[in-house]
Amino acid sequence: MTDLQNDQEIQTLGSLRQNRPDRFARVPWAAVVVFLLVSCGLAWLVASPLWLIDEQRPGYSALFTVVASAMMFTPAITTVVVVFVMKAPRGDRMRLLGIWPLRPAKRVVWFTVAALIAPLLLTIATVLVSVLCGWLTVDLVHLSGFQQLIDQQLASLGSEEAAATAAAAMPPLWLLVSLQLLMIPFGALFNSIFAFGEEIGWRGWLLPALRPLGLWPALLVSGLVWGLWHSPVILLGYNFGRTDLSGVAIMTVGCIFWGVLFGWVRLRSGSVWPAVIGHGALNASAGLFALVGAAGVEPEMALVNPLGVSGWVVIAVVVVILLVTGQFKREPQLAPKATGQPHTIDYP
Repeated sequence: MTDLQNDQEIQTLGSLRQNRPDRFARVPWAAVVVFLLVSCGLAWLVASPLWLIDEQRPGYSALFTVVASAMMFTPAITTVVVVFVMKAPRGDRMRLLGIWPLRPAKRVVWFTVAALIAPLLLTIATVLVSVLCGWLTVDLVHLSGFQQLIDQQLASLGSEEAAATAAAAMPPLWLLVSLQLLMIPFGALFNSIFAFGEEIGWRGWLLPALRPLGLWPALLVSGLVWGLWHSPVILLGYNFGRTDLSGVAIMTVGCIFWGVLFGWVRLRSGSVWPAVIGHGALNASAGLFALVGAAGVEPEMALVNPLGVSGWVVIAVVVVILLVTGQFKREPQLAPKATGQPHTIDYP
C-alpha cells in the first residue's frame, strides 16, 4: 500500500467515525439530561401506587406485577420524547436506535440466538459460583426448596380441600422442574415484549448518545443509569429484600456489569434486538437458584441473585474473555452500503 493510499484510508476512517448514521457526532447533552429526568420521573410516577398502599393488602402482589411491567415502558416513552420532540437525532433514526434494517441478517440473527441462550448459561454459572462459595445450599435429590414454593402457593388457595385437589393433580416434582427449565426460552421471548420498553432506551438511544465519550464511559454510564432507574421498586424490597440504599447500590452495580454485556452485544451486532432478547432471557432465568435450593435455608439474595455478587463474578470473567479476544474493538453498522469502505469501525 502506498503512502497516499494509507493517508486516504486514515481520512476515510476518521470521516466514518464522525459521520456514521448510527452514531451521534457529539453527545446531545440537552437530550441526555431530558432523557434522565423524564425516564426516572416516569418510573417514580408509575410506581407511586405501590408506595401509597400497604404491601399486606390483598392483591398487592398482582398490582406489583402490573406496575413493574408498566414501568418497563417508561424508557421507551422517553425515547419517543427525545427522538421526535427534541429531534435527537435528525437523521436515520431507525438505524441509530438499532431497530431497522435487519441487515446483514446473518449477523443479527445469530447474535439474537446467542443472546437468547447465553443468559441462561450465565445464570447457571451464577448458581455454581454461589454453591462453590457456600452462599447457596442446594437439594438436587428431593428439590425441597421448589417443593416449599409449591406448598406456599397451594396454601394461598384458601382452603385445604382446594389445596389437596390441586396437589393431587400435579405431576411429579422432577417433571415440573424440567418443564420450568424448558419454558425459559419461551418465557424469554414473552419477557422481551417488556424488555423492549427498556432496551430501546438504554441500549437503543442512550448508549449511542453517550458513545462520543468513548466506549467504556458510554457502557458504564448507561449501565449506571439503568441501575438507578430501578430505585422505585428496589427500595420496596424487589430483587434483594432490602429497603434501603444498599439494595439500590447492589442493583446498580449488577446493572453496570450486565449493561456492559448487553451494551457490547448491541454495539457488536449493530442491532438493539440481541440486547432486547438477552434482557428478556435474563428476566426469565433469574430465579433459577430457587428451583434447586434447599428448603429451610434462606439464601442472601445480594449474593445468589444473578444481579448480585455471583453475577458480578461471572460477568467479569466473560468481559475479560471478550477483551482478550478483541471483541470490544468491533462495532459494525446495520445495512452497510456497498461502497468498498470497511464495515467495521475499530474505535480507540
